[in-house]
Amino acid sequence: MGHDRAWLIRRLDAARPDLEDSSALLFLPPATPTPLQALQRARIVDRLDRGSPHELAAPWSRGWLIALSCAAVLIVVAVVLWPRPGEGLPPLAPSQEGIAAAPGLPRLIAQNLRILPPAYTALPKRDSARLDAQAPLGSRLEWTLRFDPAAEAPRLLLVDGKPVTLHRDGDSWVAGMTLDRSFLYRVDAAAGRGPTPPLHRIDALPDNPPQVKALSPALTLVKPGQRIWTPAFAATDDYGVAASARLRVTLAIGEGENVTFSEREIPVSGTGAARDRRFAPGLDFARFGFAAGGDMVVQLIVRDNRSPAPQEVRGPSVILRWPSARAPESSGLEGMVNTTLPAYFRSQRQIIIDAEALLKRKGSLSADRYLVNSGTIGNDQQILRGRYSQFLGGEEEGEPTLPTADAQGHSNGDGHDHGPPAKASAGFGAPEDVLAEFGHPHDESPASSLDPETRATLKKAVDEMWGSERELKQGRPDLALPYANRALRFIKKVQQATRVFLSKVGPELPPIDPTRRMTGERDGIASRTLPLASVKSSDGPAASAWRALEGSAAPDLTALGNWVRANEGRLPDPLALTAAIDTLRQTPRCAACRARLQSLLWTAMERPMGQALPRRRPDDMGARYLQMIQGGGS
Repeated sequence: MGHDRAWLIRRLDAARPDLEDSSALLFLPPATPTPLQALQRARIVDRLDRGSPHELAAPWSRGWLIALSCAAVLIVVAVVLWPRPGEGLPPLAPSQEGIAAAPGLPRLIAQNLRILPPAYTALPKRDSARLDAQAPLGSRLEWTLRFDPAAEAPRLLLVDGKPVTLHRDGDSWVAGMTLDRSFLYRVDAAAGRGPTPPLHRIDALPDNPPQVKALSPALTLVKPGQRIWTPAFAATDDYGVAASARLRVTLAIGEGENVTFSEREIPVSGTGAARDRRFAPGLDFARFGFAAGGDMVVQLIVRDNRSPAPQEVRGPSVILRWPSARAPESSGLEGMVNTTLPAYFRSQRQIIIDAEALLKRKGSLSADRYLVNSGTIGNDQQILRGRYSQFLGGEEEGEPTLPTADAQGHSNGDGHDHGPPAKASAGFGAPEDVLAEFGHPHDESPASSLDPETRATLKKAVDEMWGSERELKQGRPDLALPYANRALRFIKKVQQATRVFLSKVGPELPPIDPTRRMTGERDGIASRTLPLASVKSSDGPAASAWRALEGSAAPDLTALGNWVRANEGRLPDPLALTAAIDTLRQTPRCAACRARLQSLLWTAMERPMGQALPRRRPDDMGARYLQMIQGGGS
């Protein structure tokens, strides 16, 4: 039946009783209707406009609706349950356990290990015919095993871990777990009744954090007419770097202590492959308010694609410096003219700003976090104090005056004080300041560039920094602020010295006594023999086990295993060492197993520090020379 005008008239009359079977009047030409027809047509047009066109649609059949719903459900179930290529039980490979068949004892005859890496790695799943494997951390491991004769309750026995139960699936046994660490295991088919199965090893490959490298120079100067800076960075990762990153922009505008700092982060997008992206944002000077006499420091912050906790890494800082138009003064003096350390004399204000910001956030931080943040600012204060102290001669200047006799300086008869007594030697082979230990550093240092008044003012500033550092490291930034502010005021006074002069004269060495040259006399020379300090090591169980393996004694494998677990973070291969311990425990009479464990222990123990060696015996010419200078012959 066609959908023509007659069908539509019948449909309107049947669906709309209010049209009074007059739907045909809607299709008459405008000139033909009589006045009565025109009046009736106007009435039904008004009624027709009040309804909805959807009311004219034929009602759905309930039977058809039920049938279509059932068909849709069946299609969805079929799609979900339909076996996909590569899923289901995989084909099994012959077992490689090497255990001979024994009557009544089940043994492993076929095996497969399926590895499903995390989705964020974009690595495909794979099947391994061997039970040893390497997989990304967080992978899903699925074992499919078959035994002959049928096993009753087979398990996967993890060394230093809980056993994993296998479940029957037809003729096979399956088990699964998420890889959260490297481990050793064995397939226990006969519940310990037969020979010990061999160990298998699963290595968890960690997701390394992304690496960020600055492609631009560490320090760049603004060129004449330059208004845009494009620092370039490269970010790489083993599984992929996020396409978007953050760029931290820090501006330092001004000179000396009149420096204003501002910091902001802007989103940037990278280009290139996911594992090797390039970031090169364009920074407009006008947008950031960058002007002459300031520094722009940028640092790229990237994330990798790890899920659910992406790793975030901050890259190296790159600096753009816009030198001030004022040039340093110069004259024809004998020394060099240098401005007074603007890079150092700009940080004390930032420490004050950080301490005040920490006080404002005290209510939102826990006590431990508050103490850690305060200690971090204290470390910054310590670094800044050390930088200033080097301009005071380096002889413990800036140390607070002790209220005891220990504050008195000592003199070696050369006419000036040398500060506190020298500290005791750390022992032979320890890092030390050789010049401070055996020599005598005179005042040929950056301190010689400061006049006495400036030096005294800087000394006061360093003393105040000591107080600020002490209070900050004790978690009391409110008590540290008065010290920090006083240090800032002293530093401003130091800046009034516009120039410092660095002398070019050489060191003043003590005079040489020609009467003692080539005489061999050692009168008045103090002994410089350093004490030998014993080396403290945590390799006691390992060393004891190695000595026992060197002979015929039985090593303490329990203590050795505990030592491996306690030190696995620094051992080159803790799993290999654990496997060697387990093998020797299973076969204590195995000579090859003892040798294997001994060799692994040798590489796992810490290397001893260098020892003092005896002087080599002189040859014939050297012996004659020593005899001649001692007056024993010609």
